[in-house]
Amino acid sequence: MKQENTAKKKKWPKVLLVILIIIALLAGFITFNASKNMKVMNRTLDSGMETISRYATVTPVDAGDFSQIKIYGLMKFNVSQYDIKDLGNLSVMTVNMGFMQMVSYVITPYEKNTPLLSMDFMYIMGKRKAYAEFYDLVPDKTTPEYAGVIDAVKEFESKYSSLEDITTEPAWYDDLMTVALHKAGKRADDEKIEEMFCDAISIYMDQANSLEKLTPEEQAAKLALTQEYSDNLISKGGVSTDVFKKALGEEKTKEFFDKVFFGTESRK
Repeated sequence: MKQENTAKKKKWPKVLLVILIIIALLAGFITFNASKNMKVMNRTLDSGMETISRYATVTPVDAGDFSQIKIYGLMKFNVSQYDIKDLGNLSVMTVNMGFMQMVSYVITPYEKNTPLLSMDFMYIMGKRKAYAEFYDLVPDKTTPEYAGVIDAVKEFESKYSSLEDITTEPAWYDDLMTVALHKAGKRADDEKIEEMFCDAISIYMDQANSLEKLTPEEQAAKLALTQEYSDNLISKGGVSTDVFKKALGEEKTKEFFDKVFFGTESRK
């Protein structure tokens, strides 16, 4: 019996060593993939910023305490805010969670009658998810000018029909989107996905530049619709909104949305 116990005790260090080796290999694999994905994500974001800068003057805005947001002590969001001349607010968030890297890119227009553009591009090991959503935060969707914008966006949508579609969970804000792309891809699709990111910005900005500037009254109406949407995200929830609310609290999340993410506060 003593010999059996001694044998078992001798086996334990070997088992622990194997477990540690597996953990180390897994950690190394995740780190390796994270490094590769960060390079692709940063390249895509840089291309997007170069694209928008060809259409308008983009000026950095100090995001203050929201420049870096830590959630659960694990996720660190790096946040940048910009003013797009004669258009509105741009917010950019990036996060590296090891197994997943993500960039969020939101154009919130106030001076032109264009939809709000929200993009989330995720890099999950060798898999990709690319969301481009156009929210109709406008008083009247039936005007010829706005219809022209949506027609151009629909052409953009059809251009990426070859990428796999993702079915998303129903949400209260679905009715606000005439056009939404939810696509999946693999590492081999990185160039196509980068093209989709820049193409969305290019088509959006091209349409925005073709429109007349809204009157002060029209800008006030658009601001009210945007504020209503932002407040409803807080009260009714959303996938990313719920994460921020749980970590920061409802009041702090609203402050972040108003000051930086949508930038409504500076427009009042």
